[in-house]
Amino acid sequence: MTITEGGLDEPDVVALLGEHLQGMADHSPPESIHALDIDGLEAPDITFWSLRDGDALLGCIALKELDGDHGEIKSMRTASTYLRKGVGAALLQHVIGEARRRAYLRLSLETGSGSGFEAAHALYRKFGFVGCGPFADYDDDPFSRFMTLELR
Repeated sequence: MTITEGGLDEPDVVALLGEHLQGMADHSPPESIHALDIDGLEAPDITFWSLRDGDALLGCIALKELDGDHGEIKSMRTASTYLRKGVGAALLQHVIGEARRRAYLRLSLETGSGSGFEAAHALYRKFGFVGCGPFADYDDDPFSRFMTLELR
């Protein structure tokens, strides 16, 4: 498996991100969806990676710099064919390592709160993320779950 930076112009990445946005729409009302589209992921404060095994796209993840001490995980998605095969763990491990390399003190995320997100919640907890309140520009929302990991 290889994690590479970029790839937002690759058709399979575009399709996976479309699946990600559709999944968010299936489980949350429009005003509670904070997933980014391609244009949003191309922002200068965001780094995007894709995970591949040869030519096969396994998943993707992005890291947004909120400030010099705090990063946010965005657009983490495993291709449906590769669910429960360690892809999410590999992506999280990579981003946590990058956040530490950048000397962030904290890494946070916003995800959905419904049953469709339970597997993601369990994975984040396995890596030491704990519940927290809204951060950055988020508002409290019953359809959002906020989690954070102290990196000190």
